[in-house]
Amino acid sequence: MNPRTRSTPIDVRPYRPADAAPTLAVFLSAVTITASADYSPQQIAAWARADEREIPVWDQSMSARNSFVALVDGEIAGFSDVSSDGYIDMMFVSPQHSRQGVAAALLDFIEVIARERASPSLSANVSVTARPFFEKRGFQVEAEQHPVLNGVELNNFTMTKSLDASPLAGQVTGQSQGSEQ
Repeated sequence: MNPRTRSTPIDVRPYRPADAAPTLAVFLSAVTITASADYSPQQIAAWARADEREIPVWDQSMSARNSFVALVDGEIAGFSDVSSDGYIDMMFVSPQHSRQGVAAALLDFIEVIARERASPSLSANVSVTARPFFEKRGFQVEAEQHPVLNGVELNNFTMTKSLDASPLAGQVTGQSQGSEQ
């Protein structure tokens, strides 16, 4: 079997407090491993801030957003969120599950939620690494940005996607998603 294809279903469910440590681990590995192809070591360190992350604070942040986790064989493979106005603050996939449909399953799930809330669009600040995925999924670059974190300049893109009528509407019932990325 091609390691880039997935025969195991990807389940998406709401975030729970017990997901704090695994989602933080996904975040840190996605930033320090996956994004390292597109960002310098200094940028990665400023973005990850691994020594400053505390699980209780991470849990509060994840709980405050409308966060979801993607599971493969019961293991958290990625996570995302969507606000009531369609803003995606975070979407990260573990390097072990990269390019296996996890991000697509998450985006499909949150897109339906955004449509159900009558959000006219989705928006996100997207890394250089994630930009091709978001473009493939219909997002367009609105602006290039250069935020400064811990004194280090990064680069990312404000991207948006209009949520006009789509065949995705109504497909998510709260569980299984098996999309290919």
